[in-house]
Amino acid sequence: MKKSSASKETAASRKAVAGEKTAAKEAAAKETEGKTSAAKTPATKAPAKKAAAGKTAAKKAAAGKTAAGKTAAKEAAAKKAAPLKRQAPAKKPAVAPKKATAAVKGVAPAKTVAPTSPRGESRTALVRRARRIDRELAEVYPYAHPELDFENPFQLVVATVLSAQTTDLRVNQTTPALFAKYPTPEDLAAAVPEEVEEILRPTGFFRAKTKSVIGLSKALTEDFGGEVPGRLEDLVKLPGVGRKTAFVVLGNAFGRPGITVDTHFQRLVRRWRWTEETDPDKIEAAVGALFPKSDWTDLSHHVIWHGRRICHARKPACGACPIAPLCPAYGEGETDPEKAKKLLKYEKGGFPGQRLKPPQSYLDAGGKPAPPLGAG
Repeated sequence: MKKSSASKETAASRKAVAGEKTAAKEAAAKETEGKTSAAKTPATKAPAKKAAAGKTAAKKAAAGKTAAGKTAAKEAAAKKAAPLKRQAPAKKPAVAPKKATAAVKGVAPAKTVAPTSPRGESRTALVRRARRIDRELAEVYPYAHPELDFENPFQLVVATVLSAQTTDLRVNQTTPALFAKYPTPEDLAAAVPEEVEEILRPTGFFRAKTKSVIGLSKALTEDFGGEVPGRLEDLVKLPGVGRKTAFVVLGNAFGRPGITVDTHFQRLVRRWRWTEETDPDKIEAAVGALFPKSDWTDLSHHVIWHGRRICHARKPACGACPIAPLCPAYGEGETDPEKAKKLLKYEKGGFPGQRLKPPQSYLDAGGKPAPPLGAG
């Protein structure tokens, strides 16, 4: 009995020891699993984040390389294509000379200055610039006068009507025969149209001009006693006579101021930006407001002479222009002095850049410029 009880105690103690060991192992295993899971969690997440960041950076780098590659390819293609297109050399800004002296022999070219710009120009500045231009032109063309040959107001009005759409030189070659055959308004009023047409044929539009000069001669004979009237409102009633012709007659046959707005005058005053108007009557009013009335007739001559000799419509001789520093359109024409000098047109009265000698018919007995016909 004692042996069996002792054996039972021994078995029980062994089971107890084994249970304790098993419990200790299980506890140790749980503790080990907890530590392992705790260690594994951050370690796993961190590499995942790094891997994601790495993938994003790789994508950006790939995109950057792709864009850079495309840009480089485009630049390379542009460089290859560039030699096929020749680029025009950059234009140098035109610089106006202080005063053109190319037209005068033996005078060295003057230093250059930037031309005056009219942008934002005040009314006062415009008036000063316009009047200075007229003063400069008066020095170049001191004897500027109408370039039509005439001996009395009747001849002047007829010659002015004939000057439309032709040159003054052509008119001066035609009128001597006309006035020799028809010296008075009464004679021309009674003329046979076909005979007048034959004389006027060289001036162009000879049929229309014949009708005008015969018509105005009849009007002078019937309405004004054969005399040319000295008032604007009477002159413009004559066939073929507009404001331009009327002011030529008033200013040069009667000494009454007027602005002659012909094609040269219109072109130059717009080129100088005295006005932006295009209608002749509005140009006359705009320019007339810039000058004293007493200057109007001479101003017209100065501008017209300059337009015929230097400031041409297609190829202005900018390099030989005496008012280049005052002209906002400087550079539209030839600026090289030597080349510009070849563009000058030498008409009656000499050439610009020198004191022009007037024709003898324009001088009085003392050798001085004669006053306009009918003045005084």
